[in-house]
Amino acid sequence: MDYKETLLMPKTEFPMRGNLPNREPERQTKWSEMDIYQKVQERTADRPLFVLHDGPPYANGDIHMGHALNKILKDIIVRYKSMSGFNAPYVPGWDTHGLPIETALTKSGKVNRKSMSVAEFRKLCEEYARKQIDRQREQFMRLGVRGDWWNPYVTLDKAYEAQQIKVFGEMAKKGFIYKGKKPVYWSPSSESALAEAEIEYKDKRSPSIYVAFQVSDGKGVLNGDENIIIWTTTPWTIPANLGIAVHPDLDYNVVAVNNKKYVVAAGLLEQLVKEFEWENLEVLKTIKGTELEYVKAKHPIYDRESLVMCGEHVTLDAGTGCVHTAPGHGEEDFIVGQKYGLDVLCPVDDKGHMTAEAPGFEGLFYDAANKPITEKLEEVGALMKLTFITHSYAHDWRTKKPVIYRATAQWFASIENFRDELLKAIEEVEWLPKWGETRLFNMVRDRGDWCISRQRAWGVPIPVFYGENGEPIITDETIDHVSSLFREHGSNVWFEWDTEQLLPEGFTSEHSPNGRFTREMDIMDVWFDSGSSHQAVLEERDDLQRPADLYLEGSDQYRGWFNSSLSTSVAITGKAPYKGVLSHGFALDGEGRKMSKSIGNVVVPNDVMKQLGADILRLWVASVDYQADVRVSDKILKQVSESYRKIRNTFRFLLGNLHDFDPAKDYVSDLSGVDLFMHVKLNEVIEKVKQAYDQYQFSTVYHTIHNFCTIDLSSFYMDLAKDTLYIEHADHPNRRAIQTVMYEALVALTKLVSPILSHTADEVWEHIPSVKEESVQLTDMPEAKVFGDVEELKATWNHFMEVRDDVLKALEQARNEKKIGKSLTASITLYTSGEVRQLLTKIPTLEKLFIVSDVHLAGEVNEAPESAVRFDDLAIVVEQADGETCERCWVVSTTVGSNEEHSGLCSSCAETVTNYYANISK
Repeated sequence: MDYKETLLMPKTEFPMRGNLPNREPERQTKWSEMDIYQKVQERTADRPLFVLHDGPPYANGDIHMGHALNKILKDIIVRYKSMSGFNAPYVPGWDTHGLPIETALTKSGKVNRKSMSVAEFRKLCEEYARKQIDRQREQFMRLGVRGDWWNPYVTLDKAYEAQQIKVFGEMAKKGFIYKGKKPVYWSPSSESALAEAEIEYKDKRSPSIYVAFQVSDGKGVLNGDENIIIWTTTPWTIPANLGIAVHPDLDYNVVAVNNKKYVVAAGLLEQLVKEFEWENLEVLKTIKGTELEYVKAKHPIYDRESLVMCGEHVTLDAGTGCVHTAPGHGEEDFIVGQKYGLDVLCPVDDKGHMTAEAPGFEGLFYDAANKPITEKLEEVGALMKLTFITHSYAHDWRTKKPVIYRATAQWFASIENFRDELLKAIEEVEWLPKWGETRLFNMVRDRGDWCISRQRAWGVPIPVFYGENGEPIITDETIDHVSSLFREHGSNVWFEWDTEQLLPEGFTSEHSPNGRFTREMDIMDVWFDSGSSHQAVLEERDDLQRPADLYLEGSDQYRGWFNSSLSTSVAITGKAPYKGVLSHGFALDGEGRKMSKSIGNVVVPNDVMKQLGADILRLWVASVDYQADVRVSDKILKQVSESYRKIRNTFRFLLGNLHDFDPAKDYVSDLSGVDLFMHVKLNEVIEKVKQAYDQYQFSTVYHTIHNFCTIDLSSFYMDLAKDTLYIEHADHPNRRAIQTVMYEALVALTKLVSPILSHTADEVWEHIPSVKEESVQLTDMPEAKVFGDVEELKATWNHFMEVRDDVLKALEQARNEKKIGKSLTASITLYTSGEVRQLLTKIPTLEKLFIVSDVHLAGEVNEAPESAVRFDDLAIVVEQADGETCERCWVVSTTVGSNEEHSGLCSSCAETVTNYYANISK
């Protein structure tokens, strides 16, 4: 007789294979049709707001793994918060101004920049940016990121620009905005000033020269026949030299060697003797740096003098202790030069070429000028030594070309004026990881004023008018008017309309008695753009609020968005724009290297989604320690795919064994034994996972769920439950108890994993019996059930699990020795002592728990035969079970054949089958 129909085999339409690359787009289409974002927001509308403010990615090119890491982390948090008592909107944004878009257009070959007006070029930039937004939006949505995708914030939008003007105006009103000529990072390749956040450091080979400056006026301290030696790696700045800085507290030696006299720091003399290979050197005298103040030396090339000044910035780290000072080409040079009344000489133009203020070198690109300047120094006898060094040097992060310090008239935000407020605000923010606080605190403590002007076309113009006398005009009236114009027409009007049209009607100023005005043509730093989002987005939109609960970006944003947002927010509100800041590391290849097309180690999110699916990427994000740099490769993603398969198979098994379970009538509320223990274990998982989500510890979420699925469920509970689930009659109390636990586990796990495996969880949810919600996203996180005092239960079953591990080891050894085949062919005899004996005597159905055919409890451990496998307080003898194999349950039993009608069955199965057919006949 075929007994298959009497087995309650699992039945489910939930497929074994995820086929994610094909199924996920279908599910996303469904989400779009049902407007899942809006439904989630409507469901949670009355709850407290939790605002994760999106740092805007730059709208240019396909997304990379850093984008994927960032957006998935944000989505996990937002999805969890919306299922745990909060209204958690997510408004994505884009950063759309700046040089990369200008460059992309001009390099395309389709745009002749010189043949069009600024306004025409800006319109092309906007069109390009809009197309890039559409491109990236599609890719972000393919990751499964839920958000207000069709109502994002964009830094080029009219309302955004209008609010940015307000931020600038408020900062100016408080005296935090000024225009000044001072050295700033200047990119000849971009022809623009740069902020610190736009600088990256790479190795560069530079000349290293020592130059002698002949003393012309020793002020009674020097005789006038000495040479002060300076050292520099930028010979091109020698034409701009106006002074030499010494430290007031350092000792300086006047030395005689080779019939010449030199002045150098005493602390560097030994090193310089080796550098110049000096012999027979004599120290004539030692003087303090303060004594050298106001000494004058001849410029080695030009007919002018260089002033010796005292500066605290001088060190003995390198060089001679006498620092070449060009106020137009260095921040410290500028500061000390201002103190001593030096001019700000900057003989380099916007494109990096030497000007007429550097006679003899005009027209040369600054870097190309190094050689002829060095040759000139050698010609006049001032060059003491020339070598070359490779050192870390500032580069433009966009063009990847070296930058220089160059004094120009720029607009600045005066950080110094509210630095204390910034530092206080940092201390009031929650930082994860904690070192983020120290990092930003130190940056703000040490940073100079923020250069916010750029000499580009594509950006938000600086809303400043000038009077006839050249005075800048920034008033509440002009700011409000320009802001209103931008809100209505966009910022392009600044470049399209006449200046009079941009001013309030009838506007007058003491600076323009004839009523004639001009306007500033520089644009704002793009970090000012994105750094104004707390005003332009959080305050502008009704569904958000300031301060945001969380900013989450890569660790490079401590010097970028975290920093600029803090500066503008504290400047206008006195507080940080965020309550918490969470940062993540960079995505590297499998060997820990930076991804590079030239190396060929780039992992592309779009390719991964086409091959494996977005949920694999999302599971990878959850599995790594994202607060540090993370690795990703085909091999790593393959491992993640295997973990996904195990989790999916767990869901499939649970669904398959709940096909006939109706929680309304089949639910068992009074669980006991192993079933109650598993429900308690599930409660622990729920509590641990929710706590990990709250603490943004997603790898803990991943490992907890994965381990519960693969160890507690698959390797233990589901394995031992098969016998009862398949063999017993449908309504057997033991079977319904197991189904109850499985149902609870299925519902809870589906919800818990939903923020991470968003597509899979939604797919599972559709197959769960009796659920009412059309998506798991419209539910709340599970709550742990209260069972009273379960400590004794946990102690009993945790101890049993340890004993079970020993039994499994003994069975495995017997299998390897060919004593048994599958575990159901075995009979085990247990020799026990102490607590193990007490434990096993009170647990029923040991054979089912051990998945063997027979279990015998024998004597003490010391009574076990030599063939026994021994452990602490336990010895195990494994043998072939006596009897025949039941055709239905596969248990080896001596009762097989005892029922003549069902001769191939054990007595238990025979009774079940007899009852089954009896019920059918009724």
